[in-house]
Amino acid sequence: MLDIVWRAVAIGIGATVFMDIWAIILNKVIGQPLPNWGLVGRWVRHLPERVFHDDIGKATPYAHEKALGWAFHYLVGILYGVILVALAGAGWLAAPTFLPAFILGIVTVGAGWFLLAPGMGAGWAASKLPNPTKVRALNLVAHTVFALGMFSTALLIR
Repeated sequence: MLDIVWRAVAIGIGATVFMDIWAIILNKVIGQPLPNWGLVGRWVRHLPERVFHDDIGKATPYAHEKALGWAFHYLVGILYGVILVALAGAGWLAAPTFLPAFILGIVTVGAGWFLLAPGMGAGWAASKLPNPTKVRALNLVAHTVFALGMFSTALLIR
């Protein structure tokens, strides 16, 4: 059982690394700004008091918000890796297929669209941003890359 848990954790970490590498590639190739994990950390820090903000940038800063944001990013990735293994089953670890990872990857876009984005002041599914369609498309692609990361990591450690 412990082996299954550690493999699920590794799948979540591997997928998150894939997603981070994708963000770096987009930054270098098309100038897409890198995610601001400091503001995510600020949002996490303020969760006990408030979930939804008009503009997280105006919330009181937190000295370690960048570290908290990065830690949260990886903890969420790990959680998704554990959920994947729990839903797909231990047998999936022996013979991983892409479809369960892809389905979960796309479903997890909902957390960003309906919790994180409005929580930080960007509106439901980034509706308050000047380019919501572009943001949504990039989210779908990034979560597909995350799914590829879960699948690839599962193949690597099987």
